[in-house]
Amino acid sequence: MDVLKNRFIYLGVSAFLLILSIFMLVFGKLNLAIDMTGGINIEYTYENSIDIEKIRTDLDTLKSEIKYKDKEVINNIGVYGITGENAFSLVAGFDSSIDEVTLNTLKLEFKNKALDIVKQSDETIIESKYTSIGKSFGDYIKKTAFVTLFIAIIAITIYVSYAFSGVISGISVISFALITLATLFHDVIISAGLYIIVGIFYKDFQIDTFFITALLTILGYSINDTIVIFDRTRDNLKKYAGKTGKDSKDLYEIVNLSINETLRRSIYTSLTLVFVLLTIFLFGPENIRGFILAMMFGAIVGTYSSIFIASTLLYEVNKNKKLSIYKKVEVNQDDKIVV
Repeated sequence: MDVLKNRFIYLGVSAFLLILSIFMLVFGKLNLAIDMTGGINIEYTYENSIDIEKIRTDLDTLKSEIKYKDKEVINNIGVYGITGENAFSLVAGFDSSIDEVTLNTLKLEFKNKALDIVKQSDETIIESKYTSIGKSFGDYIKKTAFVTLFIAIIAITIYVSYAFSGVISGISVISFALITLATLFHDVIISAGLYIIVGIFYKDFQIDTFFITALLTILGYSINDTIVIFDRTRDNLKKYAGKTGKDSKDLYEIVNLSINETLRRSIYTSLTLVFVLLTIFLFGPENIRGFILAMMFGAIVGTYSSIFIASTLLYEVNKNKKLSIYKKVEVNQDDKIVV
């Protein structure tokens, strides 16, 4: 399979998705969860059977009822069943621009009206837990999320620099490190962008701490595939670069060979992960579906970038360099200093 033949198509697809994702991150309306904006989480228990969908529809009317200065203050309302229990959770996000005192009053009003509404479905419903999250906590979570992602990306880049240290047949470690940094940025941004687009149409998929956890997990998964292909490329550079005769291969052939040697492994690993995630998404708890969806996007985008973007960039950056025969550094025993 000649992957590099269509490299500009792959790069074009990624460029389009990157631009779209950055636009959504900067200008799109982000569906933020209460741990990002502040809000309340109320848990209810019940004895008889209830219709979660009906309760969700009834509670949605509170958006237009609770206002401050003729403006709606509730960003989103979510109702989720708790697996294995006769209980469900109500989550409501509030406008974080309102002062704390007024916001607490509005939360209390919402809490009382919500209880009246859910009791219409079943008189046995009682409020078992109430949690209020302030906007200052949401601001802290957002700042921590950015710092954590930045540190993780830099740490991974440093690790790759160490793992591929030195010059291999004329190709510097800087190439591997910078391309790794670019593909990690590519994977996180596009996965986040796709998730935000889905969140516009399906309000249950919110940006929360689960979403940030998914992005960090995506970084670890994406770099795994990339390192496997880069490691095979490094081995093939040592084996074929700069030689003559039947053992000679140029960089184009070496990169293509390395991709094909790891292609089946990469695809099978990714499909296994996606199948597991899809099963959890369809049959698992509702409150982690956002996390699972972000992970599925990450697995697909990460595999795509490892195969079609990272190796393509490695070739484009180094295609004009003259490859040299790999020389193993040997240490002369007589040169060692004995202390």
